[in-house]
Amino acid sequence: MQDTYIQDQTFNKIDFTNAPLTKGEYDGCVFVNCNLADSNLAEFKFIDCTFSNCNLSLLKLHKTLFRDITFIGCKMLGLAFDMCDAFGLSFSFNNCQLNHASFYKTRIKKTIFKDSHLQEVDFTECDLAGAVFDDCDLTRAVFENTILEKADLRTACNYSIDPEKNRVKKAKFSLAGLAGLLDKYDIIIEK
Repeated sequence: MQDTYIQDQTFNKIDFTNAPLTKGEYDGCVFVNCNLADSNLAEFKFIDCTFSNCNLSLLKLHKTLFRDITFIGCKMLGLAFDMCDAFGLSFSFNNCQLNHASFYKTRIKKTIFKDSHLQEVDFTECDLAGAVFDDCDLTRAVFENTILEKADLRTACNYSIDPEKNRVKKAKFSLAGLAGLLDKYDIIIEK
């Protein structure tokens, strides 16, 4: 059975927890104020789509394809992006709640995270080269063997990144954020 192909369609204020989204490929589609919480999107394909003000918490993302996706104002708690189809994985996040998400071993270079909450997110062994964390809260986010070369964390806050356990060459940090690079030394930094 062939998957459904849906192109350039807008889905507005639909609660997909009652009637699940049809499995298939969504190209150039827009999802506005939709509830997809706890949905099984395994092996779905989303290409050049926008999700705006949607609840996407606890989605099942086994082999889900996300290519050139924009997430705006979405609630996205507990998502395992490491389960997604790795081929062409690309997205941006603006004003999203991504707490407890996992990007373990993903290659998401140049990803833009803007005005988002990334609390307790797992970036272990993730390739974030050139990524931008613009005004993001990284409380208890895990960075271990993470590639952060040329990443911009100048306006990010509450991060703890060990430069000895991560690749941070040419990454940008603010003076105020230096404490997040020195956490392991348990030193006191005063103004």
